[in-house]
Amino acid sequence: MLPRFAAATVARMARGFPIVTLIGPRQSGKTTLARDAFPGKPYVSLETPNERAYAQEDPLAFLDRFPQGAVLDEAQHAPQLFSYLQTRVDLDGRMGLFVLTGSQNFGLLSSITQSLAGRVGIVHLLPFSLAELAAAGRHAPSLDAALFSGLYPPLHDRLLDPASWHASYIATYLERDVRQMASVHNLDLFQRFLRLCAARTGQLLNLASLASDAGISPGTARNWLSILQASYIVFLLQPHHRNFGKRLVKTPKLYFHDTGLAAALLNIQGLDHMAVHPTRPALFETLVVGECLKARFNRGLASNLYFWRDNVGNEIDLLAENGPRLDPVEIKSGRTVSADWFAGLRRWANHAGREGGPPMLVYGGEDSHVRSGIKVAGWRELANADWPARE
Repeated sequence: MLPRFAAATVARMARGFPIVTLIGPRQSGKTTLARDAFPGKPYVSLETPNERAYAQEDPLAFLDRFPQGAVLDEAQHAPQLFSYLQTRVDLDGRMGLFVLTGSQNFGLLSSITQSLAGRVGIVHLLPFSLAELAAAGRHAPSLDAALFSGLYPPLHDRLLDPASWHASYIATYLERDVRQMASVHNLDLFQRFLRLCAARTGQLLNLASLASDAGISPGTARNWLSILQASYIVFLLQPHHRNFGKRLVKTPKLYFHDTGLAAALLNIQGLDHMAVHPTRPALFETLVVGECLKARFNRGLASNLYFWRDNVGNEIDLLAENGPRLDPVEIKSGRTVSADWFAGLRRWANHAGREGGPPMLVYGGEDSHVRSGIKVAGWRELANADWPARE
């Protein structure tokens, strides 16, 4: 197992909460981290039919088997347990007694909200960050390789072909997760919707256009998008809500959590294909935004990320809200820095005034330097353990 930065957060949560919950996409390493962090606890997978049936039919007897607590994997399959867990941990009083994992946040988080509020420390565990791989000596050989392969742990723990693994992941996701959801009756149509979403990563979300292209109603598109969000396939980046002199765009932007999965859905065939593919700039933006999000989640923090765009097209790709300060990040996939790349950051500084934090330009080249007071960061800076550090 490659060390996970979230391990320290999990240990801290276990000292302050009776229940720790790891939630994230399938194959992101939740089970491995939970078992490694709590080696003395019994492990039970609630995807096993007999264990699931036992937990659903007799939750009290099921929990009686674990007086010292346990790791309960895919806990969303047995929501009947949660009320009994509340009583159990309240009477026991020990911290870190139970560890829950889940890959469907609509099931797990709703049960936590109803029964376990205030008793659970939640850690969102996404696939590896570039910094985690670098810390383990697994540096990405190139930017195109990072975009194409993505960062799901099995691709870096084992010698697997990215194209074959992603194809199996997509098929398994459709069969295991999507089939369980009553709102999806046509898997072929849903897969088309999924591929259309991949083609829109890094773009403003236009539900009407997406629904029209997929051949479904806007209401169905909204429901299916919620499924993709709940299973950690995509996320929405919201526009910042403050008005700096112009009417602002209020539509969120759509991103995939993993560029390798998006590339597979786009049928990108290899590194040479990635280098010339028209979605490469959007995939690079997806990578940068995703790495910033992982840096927050690995520390147990909520997202502080937004973007900014006004009604005439002026835009900052990423804003990090740090107290009263808004740190702007411009993202460019090219390998040669161009003077006109800085125009948006300067325009933003005029709008934001004192609220504007130190600007940064992240680009697809290798070198990092300061130019005209703006930090220019090559893509390999994403692999620094303290990313996104500010000067």
